[in-house]
Amino acid sequence: MQEPARKAAPAEAAEPIAITCDDGVVLGAHLWKAAAGTRTGTVIVNPATGVLAPYYHYYAYFLWEHGFDVLTYDYRGIGLSRPADLRRCGYRWFQWGELDFQAVLRFARARDPHGFLGVVGHSIGGFMPGFALSAPAIDRMLTMGAQYAYWPDYAPRQRAGLVLKWHVAMPLLTTFYGYFPGRRLGWLEDLPAGVAHEWSFRRARMELSYPAGRRAEILARFAAVKAPILAISMSDDMFGTPRAVRRALAYYKGSQSSVAELSPQTFGFDEIGHFSLFHSRHAAGFWQDTLEWLRHGRNPWEGPR
Repeated sequence: MQEPARKAAPAEAAEPIAITCDDGVVLGAHLWKAAAGTRTGTVIVNPATGVLAPYYHYYAYFLWEHGFDVLTYDYRGIGLSRPADLRRCGYRWFQWGELDFQAVLRFARARDPHGFLGVVGHSIGGFMPGFALSAPAIDRMLTMGAQYAYWPDYAPRQRAGLVLKWHVAMPLLTTFYGYFPGRRLGWLEDLPAGVAHEWSFRRARMELSYPAGRRAEILARFAAVKAPILAISMSDDMFGTPRAVRRALAYYKGSQSSVAELSPQTFGFDEIGHFSLFHSRHAAGFWQDTLEWLRHGRNPWEGPR
């Protein structure tokens, strides 16, 4: 997974805030507040693994311009939420949902107890809501390439290289350094060891990665989510293949979900992949289409593409 280079997005309209999780970890976040009289609800943007929140600020700004309050944040161990000592922090992947997203969700709902609350989740960010106890408060979800990194689901042509990189090299480097040094390699951001190892050793059944005594609880939390989900799968996404996306969606048993299988040519591009839907060149196309789902619950890509 290689994050495309991005320059920092202008964030003059956003307010830097701190959100405290139940275990005392403080997350760095930004809040865009829609102008009075234009507000149509709140959207939380959940990042992909090892991607800084500012990567999504262009899209957040777009949503803000169209009447949403928007929250972006860094998971624990990443960016503004990185501890002084990444080697000894002990952070785990599931905590990004169970503690981090839970805290952000609770913050958003407390600001507006009765308004619309949507979630846009990129990659693992579309899977993390299922771990959160308060996830039934979500009204609607839009996911892009959402999956949980089970390697047989990777695109066949790239699978061998991805397995070597993320399931062989990453755990070896993580064991050697005590954390995954992604930044120095140009492979996304640095990751806590627990996060990196959960990615590397993920099983076909997600819950089998956790203690037996917690599995029923985890499955019940996912099943308790009732928000309709529209999941985007791009034809040239090595990670978020239709098989990977559907595997992740299967855990949201209480949600009405659908998959929009799209191609770059749908939007006039030769390639899009796992990341570039959040590039500003999609503002007049894909981003406009997402408003149909977030505002009205209408799938703008109904039918074959």
